Amino acid sequence: MKHHTLPVSPSTVHWGYFSKAVQPALTLKSGDRATIETLTHHAYDDYDRMIAGDPGAEAVFKWTREEKGIVRRGSGPTTGPFERGSGEGIGVHIMTGPVAIENAEPGDILEVRVLDVRPRPSCSACYAGRCFGSNAAANWGFHYHDLIEEPKPREVVTIFELDTAGEPYAKAVYNYVWVPQTDPDGIVHPTIDYPGVPVDHRLIRKRENIMANVRVPARLHFGTMGLAPSEADFVSSIPPSYTGGNIDDWRIGKGARMYYPVAVDGAFFSVGDPHAAQGDSELGGTAIETSLTGDFEFILHKKNDLGGTPLEGLTHPLLETGDVWSVYGFTFPNYLAELGDNAQTEVAGHASLDKAMRDAFRKMRRFLMTVHKLSEDEAISLMSVGVDFGVTQVVDANWGVHGSIRKNVFRCD
Repeated sequence: MKHHTLPVSPSTVHWGYFSKAVQPALTLKSGDRATIETLTHHAYDDYDRMIAGDPGAEAVFKWTREEKGIVRRGSGPTTGPFERGSGEGIGVHIMTGPVAIENAEPGDILEVRVLDVRPRPSCSACYAGRCFGSNAAANWGFHYHDLIEEPKPREVVTIFELDTAGEPYAKAVYNYVWVPQTDPDGIVHPTIDYPGVPVDHRLIRKRENIMANVRVPARLHFGTMGLAPSEADFVSSIPPSYTGGNIDDWRIGKGARMYYPVAVDGAFFSVGDPHAAQGDSELGGTAIETSLTGDFEFILHKKNDLGGTPLEGLTHPLLETGDVWSVYGFTFPNYLAELGDNAQTEVAGHASLDKAMRDAFRKMRRFLMTVHKLSEDEAISLMSVGVDFGVTQVVDANWGVHGSIRKNVFRCD
């Protein structure tokens, strides 16, 4: 076993997409471990707290009229004309990777063990050693067209500080209503419509002393993690699919084991969208978006060795923790294959919790019948009395429902 380190830099991250066509930032063998740094794409919501003085973050977020640290942001074309900024595409998350796994082939399963997760502290002289994150109640949030206070509509950014001295929690520092921001290329952004737009704090009005009596329990996890799909060279980081991606489940933190079906040679694992805390549904559009570093272990399960194991026939992401197994249902189990050439632009128009619940039910039924050898009638009964189905997220175009069953259900006295 070897231990690798993958820091963030313009050469080790790709912004807004999964890809089988990008040169791997790291190649390792089954059984190897890696310490991987990740950055939140919302760090520019407060430059002083989340970027300033941090060489890796400054290089990735660099954007002047003369130079842009990362040009391609999303899965769209690299040439214009552009409406929202140079290199615009579909997808928003800063992804570290890809990490290629030697000997990984389609049909295999890659197990990713999250050994540890820790926040990336501020390097700013004013805030050194402290940890911050941003929550944007944004235009893609479930709430956006159902507001009751004026002005309507509005997007609101809340900056949180993460306290890790004891049992970790996050506390709000201040918030502000998004006002039009002009990026270094001269393009005006009336809404949060392009990732990494510098926010000019001279234009905003900070509202302090908010949520004074609220402490949010920390749930450090990675919202977007998975493998490159086979259907296209560049695939938006926003909708989750059969190889993982933007699942946005707070349970994918320290101690979690994720199993992903390999779709391309090398698997091409990427991780990003780090979160300090999130509730089921991620209702407003984001979690507390922060920057995290994770320790990972990678185990490759070859397709010829899957028979008789819980991974036999697995065609979708699967979570294992010390206590539960979880499956993930989506509006479309594989939207890229189901919606055709325009899938990445059209999937959001079809979002449905009904379909996601149906998919989660079918995946859990298969899990109980295949792994635990229950009949269909036994599986359905157990699902009704012993499986917890919940709304994972309603903001990622391909909406999600998770189904979780506790391992102790199967223990016999």
